[in-house]
Formats: sequence, structure tokens, C-alpha cells
Amino acid sequence: MTTLKGLHAKMVVGLVRDIFDDKNYAFFDGKKSLNLNIVGVRNASHDSTKFDDMLLVLYRDEKYKAWTVESYEITTDPGPSILRKPINPDGTAILVPDQYRATYVIGTHGGSLRHTALVQRKGAVKVYRDTDKDSKPETVGRTIQEGMFGINLHRHPRSGEKEYVGGSSAGCQVFKDSREFLHFLELCNQSADIYGNGFTYTLLQEEDFDDG
Repeated sequence: MTTLKGLHAKMVVGLVRDIFDDKNYAFFDGKKSLNLNIVGVRNASHDSTKFDDMLLVLYRDEKYKAWTVESYEITTDPGPSILRKPINPDGTAILVPDQYRATYVIGTHGGSLRHTALVQRKGAVKVYRDTDKDSKPETVGRTIQEGMFGINLHRHPRSGEKEYVGGSSAGCQVFKDSREFLHFLELCNQSADIYGNGFTYTLLQEEDFDDG
């Protein structure tokens, strides 16, 4: 986990805000503290084995109203074991980059380890369906479905840090380090105390940060 403050945080905020403006996405500011912008960034490598994606949380500090940016290592792709053996007959889910407004709440994630997480409860998301049963998450030419698929933001089943994704993700956004996930969840709890239990998740791609 990396925490940015001061000029470094302002520069990242400016870059993300520009991308959001180009895409007509909502960016939460209003000079209010702990109004979280939760932003996933998918690595162009599309390596299903690694936690090589990024989750950024951009918000104003509670005391000084200055920007803070938290950066966590995650995967936005399903793991190779799930890609090879889909749990859905339509194929493995890969979240489509988009902004999902007020779609997430703090709730219980199921699966092999039930725990509190950000869960998809208040709206639909879009997913690609990868059907070729190899280890590469592929989106080009894939069918897109929209609905309630339980594409959550959660931690992996082990304590501490996990090197490889394995079967930890079936399309969810999964943290590499469960301790970092607890830090993220605490931010969400603090925000929910102010604004209520509803969160927007925006998934970008590495290419969105390329110049021109």
C-alpha cells in the first residue's frame, strides 16, 4: 500500500479527474472529507496469475480537507483456475471498464471465506464472458452481459499477502494483501458514517492514462 499526500496526491487527482471528465464520469469532491472515489486500473498485461492491477482511493482528509490518495495492489481479472474451469455456463466473468454509480454497499461476501466487503447489491454491472477455457482473460469479441453477478471488492482467503491469484477471483476485484484490504474497508466504514452505505466503483484501463 502506498499513501500519497500533498503535491503528489494533487497530481494524481488531477490526472484521474481529467479522465473522468473525458468519460463523463462523476468525480466526488465538493470540498467534503472522506467522499471516496474508488478507482480500479486494469494492467495492460492482462496476466491472470498476478495481482498486477491497482486500486486507487482518492479523498479529502477529514481534518485538513487536503487530498489523500491510497494505492493498493489488486487483481481486476479472474484467476487462471477459474478461467480454465468457469463456474458459470456462460463463461468466466470479467468486469467491463465503466463507472458503476452507487452500486456497492458494505455487506457480506460469500465464497470460500465469508467476510465483510464491498458487495454488488444496489445495481447491475456489465461483464464480458470468456468461454475458451484457457488462462488468458480475453475481452475482444466476447459477449457482454449486464446484471447482478456478485462482482465484489474483497480480500483473498488467506491472511497476509498472497503472491499468485489462483482461484481467489472469479471476476471480483481482489486485494493482494488482506491487511491492506482491512485498511480500505475502514475508510469505507468512515465514509459510510457520513454519507450512508452506498459506493461508486469505477474501473479504468492502463491505456486511459496514455498521452494523446
